[in-house]
Amino acid sequence: MNRISWDQYFMAQSHLLALRSTCTRLTVGATIVRDNRIIAGGYNGSIAGGTHCIDDGCYVIDNHCIRTIHAEMNALLQCAKFGVPTAEAEIYVTHFPCLQCCKSLIQAGIKAVYYAEDYKNHPYAIELFEQAGVKTEKVEARGAIDVYGKEKQDFVRSLLGQLEQSGLEKEAVLELEKEAKLLFNK
Repeated sequence: MNRISWDQYFMAQSHLLALRSTCTRLTVGATIVRDNRIIAGGYNGSIAGGTHCIDDGCYVIDNHCIRTIHAEMNALLQCAKFGVPTAEAEIYVTHFPCLQCCKSLIQAGIKAVYYAEDYKNHPYAIELFEQAGVKTEKVEARGAIDVYGKEKQDFVRSLLGQLEQSGLEKEAVLELEKEAKLLFNK
């Protein structure tokens, strides 16, 4: 039996947390870890009990949704709320942290930031992480879960529909659909 690495395990947790996001612009998840133990998790969305972007749309000012609390901040605030220290902890995030989250992570004592995808990596955030001695490393979520599974299935369904509309014989489309189902059910 092949076990996934700790990095893959924690990044997979962050991708699962991102599935709880209520942001319609980008779904992000974050997992804070100390000594290979998860101490907090967060995803981007509105304040507890507040209006969510998925319900009423984003509240955008200067190209930023001001309704959303970032995943990293939600994870840090969960630690603060329950009195869990973050000094010397690590964070796994689906996307590279923004500048504000970068500063908060440094102030919280996070020693390493692992991220799955580059996302508007701000040069000053990179500089601040270096100055503070915070390790940053890109870690893909491959092998643990298919984080794009739903998008792939939707895309294949769309292609099959287009093939059928373009005049491909019904039996041929059904055969392709059968093959796709086998592929996604492995």
